[in-house]
Amino acid sequence: MLSCKKKSSNIYYFSSVREIPENVWKELQCTNNLYLQPAYLEALEQNNQQIQFSYILLFDEKQKAIAFATIKLVDFYLDSVQNDLQSVVEWIRCIGRKLHLSSSQKPFKILTCGNIFVSGEHGIFIKPNQDKKEIVKQLAEAIVAFEKDISKETIDAFMLKDFVNESLFITDALHSVGYNSFNVDPNMKLTLDSDWGTFDDYLKALKTKYRVKAKKALEKSTDLRTEDVTIESLKQLLPEMTLLYKNVSNKASFNLGYFNVETYTSLKENLKDDYIIKVYWLGDKLVGFLSGMINQNSLDAHFVGIDYTVNRAYAVYQRMLYDYISLAIDSNLKTINFGRTASEIKSSVGAVPQDLTIYLRHRKSIPNRILSLFLNRIQPTEFRLIKPFKIKDIKN
Repeated sequence: MLSCKKKSSNIYYFSSVREIPENVWKELQCTNNLYLQPAYLEALEQNNQQIQFSYILLFDEKQKAIAFATIKLVDFYLDSVQNDLQSVVEWIRCIGRKLHLSSSQKPFKILTCGNIFVSGEHGIFIKPNQDKKEIVKQLAEAIVAFEKDISKETIDAFMLKDFVNESLFITDALHSVGYNSFNVDPNMKLTLDSDWGTFDDYLKALKTKYRVKAKKALEKSTDLRTEDVTIESLKQLLPEMTLLYKNVSNKASFNLGYFNVETYTSLKENLKDDYIIKVYWLGDKLVGFLSGMINQNSLDAHFVGIDYTVNRAYAVYQRMLYDYISLAIDSNLKTINFGRTASEIKSSVGAVPQDLTIYLRHRKSIPNRILSLFLNRIQPTEFRLIKPFKIKDIKN
């Protein structure tokens, strides 16, 4: 029936988004979310060949598509962890050696359901009027079965990532099929006030202290020249953008996957004006870039690149945050998802934390039980939450 591998009468695995027939997308009606559009998924596939991409589809008894999940098999290098997960990593090494489950020469292979390049719920879609708890369990079991039935690789762990609190009454059903849950650093989210017609309106909404701080940052960045990146200019800029991206990614305490900056070309070609890239010049030197995607009523900040030698003097990163806000206001959007790094500075521009939960399961039952004890110790990174806005007058 379909160009894919079949596990049962209602579960199908696809190794490329191109293999999924057009009628399936019509049945699902999920493509108003850009993260679930074939054009977006194909851009990731084409340019990140170090990752094995696959897709799971669930069908009902009438062979109509009712659920979709994106999965990625990534090589995770334990030495890359530089934060509170180090204790878990040490445990994995120790248990791995004792039970002959892993080798220090080999990466830890994680099958991830979700988008490894973006924070948030972008891995699973379930059609309305379905038993979502049951479908989530079916998808989770299908993810584990992927190793036995489809993958030629030995998978060490299975992960479903980034569920918001409102979804936990559904996703906590994963506990019944062996998954452990833990909280990670939150997505920092800014809800735009409907009264903000311009960036100046946003500034007026800030308390004096933070308005002064914003104006000071904007003044320090006046020597920066910004430029909207086009498909034509990307090819020339990519080498320098790659170096700037590595400056930022090398500072990260945890990287699940390395993003190939050349993906930007495909994203711009496929998503047009919905994908935004802006570069920052200091004289004739490229010192930064930001990227983001307009998805429904939200601007989602993606990767940035920064020359840290000039970041403080010219407030490069702060300028980027204010530019994201300005872009969202000009586009009449409702929210900005800033992602889960640099939480304190993002809260200083008005973003608030949105809790995220990850579900993780080791492939073997005994290590999985022990893993749960360590995951219970993981806590999101603490930061000082700043409330920069004036208390809004309540209008009668």
